Amino acid sequence: MSFKEAAKQRGLYLARVVRSQRLSPGFVRVTVAGQDLERLPRHGYDQWFRLCLPIGAGTVDWSALPDQFGLSGYLKFKSSGLAKRVAVRNYTVRQHRPEAGELDIDFVAHGDRGLAGPWAQRAQPGDQLALIDQGRGFSPTAPDDFHLLVGDESAQPAILGILRDLPRSARGLALIELPQAADAQPAEAPEGFEVRWIVRSPGSGQPGQAALAELREVALERPEAVTAYLAGEQALASGGRRHLVAAGLPKSKIEFVGYWRAGSASA
Repeated sequence: MSFKEAAKQRGLYLARVVRSQRLSPGFVRVTVAGQDLERLPRHGYDQWFRLCLPIGAGTVDWSALPDQFGLSGYLKFKSSGLAKRVAVRNYTVRQHRPEAGELDIDFVAHGDRGLAGPWAQRAQPGDQLALIDQGRGFSPTAPDDFHLLVGDESAQPAILGILRDLPRSARGLALIELPQAADAQPAEAPEGFEVRWIVRSPGSGQPGQAALAELREVALERPEAVTAYLAGEQALASGGRRHLVAAGLPKSKIEFVGYWRAGSASA
């Protein structure tokens, strides 16, 4: 399933916060629950969703949200009064426990920057929210390939989910850039995988550039037998794709997505 195909998924799921915890200096995990989450499909890997958060005062009619966020769903949302009361951001399922109706979401949280991170740091049991299912972007269509996974801190939940769900016979390399070593989480990677944490130095440039530099140093002896997944800051995702295409990877074997853009306040 590609990111384009994943966007065709539909399904609106209501939930409430049940607990939150600071995982590391840069990450907060919020656990949400509700009967709707018992029926949320388990796509695995980098399963993602539109996270709908309340903003401003007043109550929200969550049932009025669209159950799909393609073009028609987006236009319906923007033309409604909900757009002034609800913020929509893209997030990855960290863990899903349908038997308990629970789902964990990991947020990059640095002070009051952005919207979702500060919300996660303030989240209290009982806070309401909604999720719109978007499937997954990663699909192991060539299980014998060498898998190359590259991302910054915003992509850590997605990459860790992929490593968790890949066949145990899978081989590959994961490059994950973080602002500090303490933000690294345990990786349930197959034995044939190398997970390389890249800690960027203060003042070394915008996020993602250290991972991109590391990617450019990776020697690919048989690029036609490599499958790549690039996610995180937009310049990392697009720059990584250009590099890999120039190195000989077929475009059809590269999944890439820019979660955010450096300098933008819309996170």
